[in-house]
Amino acid sequence: MATRKTGKSAVSASNVINDPKQTLQTFRLTNLEQYTSEGAYSANASSDVHLFYVGRDDVHDILKYIISRVSISLYINMYGYDDSELNDILMTLAVDPSVTMLVTLDRSQAKGVAEAGILNADFVKDAADFNTHFIIGESPTHQISHTKGFVADGRVAVEGSTNWSTTGEGIFVVGADGKAAASGPKFKAQNNTACVITDPDTITRFQTELIREHMAAQSQPNSSPAEFFANFKEKSPAKTSAKTSTKKTTS
Repeated sequence: MATRKTGKSAVSASNVINDPKQTLQTFRLTNLEQYTSEGAYSANASSDVHLFYVGRDDVHDILKYIISRVSISLYINMYGYDDSELNDILMTLAVDPSVTMLVTLDRSQAKGVAEAGILNADFVKDAADFNTHFIIGESPTHQISHTKGFVADGRVAVEGSTNWSTTGEGIFVVGADGKAAASGPKFKAQNNTACVITDPDTITRFQTELIREHMAAQSQPNSSPAEFFANFKEKSPAKTSAKTSTKKTTS
């Protein structure tokens, strides 16, 4: 594996993208019980699947724990893409020649202010690798690309309703005691779930679906980041002068 170096230091202990010795080869679901509100699973918990709850469990660190340990492959389709730390991890993987990565993003969501800002910065920083790994499009039937999940190293899958955003993941606020908690005036979280799966059959089927969705988006016009941003900027409305008067209209 190539030496990895992000533009930033790891934000938390769960983000080990700069340590190539940390991998998913010995991953077990019990590695993630530290991020539950209870700190442990029940005695009869499954070894193939575990469901985590945004706002109750630390889903943000769960995602970082898994993705930052990728060493072979990452297939992902993410509807809401507004997490700069997770994006930084993906862009680090993008320049690692030993990792195969396909990222599919939704065309409508990518036009949002936050998403477009992150993606455009990636494009400006490393257009070649960004164009190689990322596709921005729609579903095969030209609906929104609403999948929210990934398969990492063919060993771990994550799927659910969790978008990559502050409220989507319920990013925990670190208190005065140095511990993260789902509380405090600044803490906000949607009602989302993240299901982590290690069942081999489910992983194989989901990975195949993620590749299919990527190929479908790739076949669509203006789906490469270069084409998307060129087309997006051309169609963006020009900024109006602050002195321009506005009138109420009816439709």
